[in-house]
Amino acid sequence: MREIRYLEALSEALREEMRRDPKVIVVGEDVRHSLRGVTKGLLDEFGPDRIYDTPISEAGFTGLATGAAMAGMRPVVEYQINALIFVAFDQLVDQAQKLRYMMGGQGRIPVTYLVPASGARRGLAGQHSDHPYPLLIHMGMKVVVPSTPRDAKGLFKAAIREDDPVVVFAPAALLPVKGPVPEEEYTIPLGQGEVKREGSDLTIVAVGPLVPEALKCAELLAAEGISAEVVDPRSLLPLDRDTILASVRKTGRVLLFDDSNRSCGYAAELAAVIAEEAWASLQAPIRRLTRADVPVPFSPPLEAYVLPSRDRLLAECRQLLAASRA
Repeated sequence: MREIRYLEALSEALREEMRRDPKVIVVGEDVRHSLRGVTKGLLDEFGPDRIYDTPISEAGFTGLATGAAMAGMRPVVEYQINALIFVAFDQLVDQAQKLRYMMGGQGRIPVTYLVPASGARRGLAGQHSDHPYPLLIHMGMKVVVPSTPRDAKGLFKAAIREDDPVVVFAPAALLPVKGPVPEEEYTIPLGQGEVKREGSDLTIVAVGPLVPEALKCAELLAAEGISAEVVDPRSLLPLDRDTILASVRKTGRVLLFDDSNRSCGYAAELAAVIAEEAWASLQAPIRRLTRADVPVPFSPPLEAYVLPSRDRLLAECRQLLAASRA
């Protein structure tokens, strides 16, 4: 199977969906020039009537997309900086997310929001390093965080076809990563997680850019005789609870590995789900490894200190097993 980069997989998905459905349009800053690379070449193929460059106003073009969706289009909104969705929060959670309810189901809001280069990347500091998916999930928005090029393409295509707003987070750390992607048509349904590695001693539930780190950790643990299972939710809302709970019930131990804040973060929600529905199978307390509840520092050593890492995951897994076997 051919291998392409994560960023290329996103671009390929968007191009295919624009060819399939003439109602799919792209809205955002510098999308005609493709600042990020996702929309590269789309202007030449589809023309200015389907690729809309906008002024620097996230609130403005996010609201425009809601109106376009209500009028029958399927907009894909690309943001340039992860934290700038905060500027558009009213349009996201008070308009796009709620209008279908407020209209009694009489309309649809099929908008896909792409947040490329989300999360921390060395030296981007506090205002460019957020992973704000828990905030959107809290408001009931559908959210996916693909961890591989194959997942990126399949989930992006499924999001574009969805009749509700969907936010696709494309982590900065994964954009250049290569991986196998089928050439034939496929989608990955929202609400479907995946076991990325089978194991029997403990479960690591990892989100987005931490999935590759969890898999590397599992390889290192295997050399020590420890069998770690790695589960990737992929779709954070709707969530595939069954896959996560089945893994936890099998291993009896779970470590949640997530690059959002510890307090009210996504790992906290997963911990609650597991505690409510799989507590009888647990042989040890649920453990969480997350980023700290602080803005990401500019200093590289301080940045490394507040973010979750593979070394810390290894230590947490060893402690989890030692505590449960004592």
